[in-house]
Amino acid sequence: MKEIPKGITDLTKQVEFMCNGEHQDWAQVFKKTFSDTIKNAFIEDKNGIFVLTGDIPAMWQRDSTAQVRPYLVAAQKDKKTAAIIKKVLYRQFFNMNLDPYANAFNPTPNGKGHKTDKTKMNPWIWERKYEIDSLAYPINLAYLFWKNTDDKSIFDEVFIRATHQAVKTIKIEQHHNESDYRFERFIDRPEDTLVNQGYGAKISFTGMTWCGFRPSDDACVYNYSIPENLFAHKVLLQLAEIYQDILKDKNFAVECQNLADEIWLGIKQYGVIKDSNGKEIFAFEVDGLGNHISMDDANVPNLLSLPYLGLVNIDDKIYQNTRQASLSAQNKYYYVGKYASGIGSPHTPEGYIWPIALAVEGLTTNSKKQKENLLNILVNTTSGTQMMHESFNPDQPSEFTRPWFSWANMMFCELVLDYLGLKIKQ
Repeated sequence: MKEIPKGITDLTKQVEFMCNGEHQDWAQVFKKTFSDTIKNAFIEDKNGIFVLTGDIPAMWQRDSTAQVRPYLVAAQKDKKTAAIIKKVLYRQFFNMNLDPYANAFNPTPNGKGHKTDKTKMNPWIWERKYEIDSLAYPINLAYLFWKNTDDKSIFDEVFIRATHQAVKTIKIEQHHNESDYRFERFIDRPEDTLVNQGYGAKISFTGMTWCGFRPSDDACVYNYSIPENLFAHKVLLQLAEIYQDILKDKNFAVECQNLADEIWLGIKQYGVIKDSNGKEIFAFEVDGLGNHISMDDANVPNLLSLPYLGLVNIDDKIYQNTRQASLSAQNKYYYVGKYASGIGSPHTPEGYIWPIALAVEGLTTNSKKQKENLLNILVNTTSGTQMMHESFNPDQPSEFTRPWFSWANMMFCELVLDYLGLKIKQ
């Protein structure tokens, strides 16, 4: 897809005008990255718009949401931009109906991807790592699309079928011992497979819903991910609103509300721990048996991102304590370098920082000065490419992973828009 809607070009010109002078370098990177997703990552067919994640020929449910989310600002005024987002949503819910456990899909049933994994694959699936965010992100995008455009037509039969699948899956995985989902991979990294013959580590019932893999696509150590469960709680409340107010299905709205309440009780009981300073923070993962991990990973949803996704209030005391821990030596994946400091991931080389994490750091502070500083860091660590990467060496930014990573590009763009007061309606 090559044609850029007027809403996108008009917003780009507005950003260039508002950045004129002191922040022209932001505008240059914004101009290149904001249109890149439409120019190079879109494949349109009868099932909607397939969104390449970048330099991997597959569509991730999570990545594709983040890749179009900043376009919601343009969609507030421009119907052509809104139409593009709607086509992406059609494809996401088409994918979800193919398999609610899959995280990444092929554009056609071409059989490409990780076909030797021991799980229930089909030719449409690139990868079948079960991550709650693969269900939550498209639902959240549909909700935001409605709030930003007032277009309710997305809530059609495909949406209804997909969201019923999603809720059914979330409920099944509250009792993972009754689930038939298994995943084993016998090559690559140990983080790419689930222990215990693909079943995952031992857990106890908590009311939360089980998660196989993190948003990094690395296996969870303990399979109740707190940021993922907070995201599930949020989208279930959004679904309850959609089914109550628009689809007029009170019974399913109540089912979503009750499930959200069960997950929230589990989070409160098991997901809050004390850090090394004795302050209450959110754990990263727990198992319901008394074990937990205190850390944060660069990939969203992570603990740092909770207010960005609307999962907690930015002034929430537990969040602020958690944020301080995430952005400090308490988090073993927080790295400090000559040109940047920020959160990395076990998914990438040790010491490498993720631009996504820097963008989220800016999107979760009320300080305009901090946002400005982070945008300057992001622009100055592209190694001359004017593109965001998956991760980079903060002592030598020319050393980076993934030259084309559209998710990171659009997170930068969203932070620019946020800084300029051009915000998505939540």
